[in-house]
Order: sequence, then C-alpha cells, then structure tokens
Amino acid sequence: MELIPAIDIRDGRCVRLLKGEFDRETRYDLDPSALARGYRAAGARWLHIVDLDGAASGERANALLIAEIAAAAELNVQLGGGIRSERSLIEALACADRAVIGSLAVTEPDTVLAWLERFGPERIVLALDVRVDATGEAFVTTHGWTEASGLSLDAAIARYEQAGLKHVLCTDVARDGALSGPNVALYRTAQAAWPAIGLQASGGIRDAADLEALAATGVAAAVSGKALLEKRIRLEEVRPFLPNA
Repeated sequence: MELIPAIDIRDGRCVRLLKGEFDRETRYDLDPSALARGYRAAGARWLHIVDLDGAASGERANALLIAEIAAAAELNVQLGGGIRSERSLIEALACADRAVIGSLAVTEPDTVLAWLERFGPERIVLALDVRVDATGEAFVTTHGWTEASGLSLDAAIARYEQAGLKHVLCTDVARDGALSGPNVALYRTAQAAWPAIGLQASGGIRDAADLEALAATGVAAAVSGKALLEKRIRLEEVRPFLPNA
C-alpha cells in the first residue's frame, strides 16, 4: 500500500475541513509548495490536491497556485475540485497526472464513461464518497457530501467496471478530518469485492497503526491530510508506505 499525502487549498491557503463542512475549517500556516517538496523529500511518489474553492463554485479558482505546487513538488499529482465539464477536465490534466471526478460519476455517468474512453482509465480517479448505514452498507453521496444518491458503492463501481475503471478514491465522510480512525471494515469489504480496482482509502487516519490496518485490507493506497499536517504521524513511521523513501 502506498501513502498519498493530501493538500487541500482554499483561498490560496492550506486547510482541512471536518467532515467536508466548509464552516468547520482548520487553517495551517504552511506554504503548500514547500509542504509538497517536503513530502517528495520523504519519499512520496504521488500528491493528492483538492481545490476546495473549485469544489464549491464549479470553477478552478486556485488553478495557478495548484500548477505552481505541482511544478515545485516534482511529484505525480491527482487533482480534484471543480471538474464538472470536459474543458475543466482538460485544464486539470494539463497540470496533473490524474483528475478526480466526484458527483458527476453518479449524476452524469454517460459523460464520465466517455471521459474514461477518451482520456484513459489511468488518468481518471472516481471519488466515491460514502455514508455507511446501520446495516453496514455504503451509499454514495453527492454535491459536497450533502445529498444521498441512493446508489450503493458496489453499484457505482459496477457501472464503470466494463469501461476499464482502475482508480477509486473512497472516503467515509463521517470520518473525514475527524482523526477517529479509518473504516477498515468498509475497505476490506470493498477490496474483496473489487480486487482488480486500485482502491484509495480516505478518512479518519490518525497514526501509523491505522496505515498498517489499511495495508492489511489490500487497498492500493491511503490518502492522508490532517494527520500529516499536524505531525501525528512521524515521517520515519510512514517510510514503509512511501515508495521512494
């Protein structure tokens, strides 16, 4: 399993949201480009960047800053936030190796299927953000995690499997930014159901023990933001999960 550090950008600054809520923001007095270079120096191979202003408005408001971060870091970048049209997808792929597609994967599947065919499955990551019900079944949310789609995680992945889908970023939204521990059972079940998909686990990671637990599920990657920003995980602890360490 590979650790992918995450940097969320809002108003040009590095931030983290609690459970995706914009009014529950923590700001970090860190230079995003310097932070990215630090992750590269530690051995990271990929960087996950989210344009939160773009996610809120549908426009890539931090495009220039994100391009600067990508250039400075010399890392492979997967970029999400505000990618809601083919034009914005092309713009994202001009400065990133992969584009992360969220709500459109649920609301406009024909569009996203066409993108997979045109740009190739290596360049598209589906962000399937879920809430887990009392029975343990995961259902995908849309529109910044505010709307329940009624579509199960399994059904969402199945829709794209025949198109060659390779990368799925799955976030348990109840745990995102909460440092409450990842939903290991969710990822174990999903990985067993979809062994050919490169699952990226996100939400709740607190420490190196959480990374070890996720690695045991067989997921391809874990995405972590807050625990790294707040140095709850020491870089020496995560070297087994950084390919270039």
